[in-house]
Amino acid sequence: MATKVLDSWALLTFFQGESSAQLVKKILLEAEMGRQHLLMCVVNWGEVYYNILRRTSAATAEMIAREIAAMPIELVPVDADLQLVRQAALYKASGKLAYADAFAAALAKLRNAELITGDPDFQAVAGEIKIGWLK
Repeated sequence: MATKVLDSWALLTFFQGESSAQLVKKILLEAEMGRQHLLMCVVNWGEVYYNILRRTSAATAEMIAREIAAMPIELVPVDADLQLVRQAALYKASGKLAYADAFAAALAKLRNAELITGDPDFQAVAGEIKIGWLK
């Protein structure tokens, strides 16, 4: 079974009904059927939450949080995973990525997973991790 990491960009495009929403929906359905394992770092979950909160309301952000909780996505904590935090720090220190993005990239690298995103900033690490580009 393939493992994929969702960047916040992927879920935001899904919830906002943007052009890549159907591709994200397909990925979620594949995971629901047990054909792939989806991961998301809690830092990136927080990025989704604050973006929805900032653009809409606390009530909408909470509704989206409940929807994510019902999705077949394993949230990966960072509290005791120094290897994950160290790899994210290396990406951030290199100047390649924003800190939250560095966690998504680090998780993909450490889990040998494909990162699902449409964020062009990840071009900086495209040679180090596999990226499934959303358009």
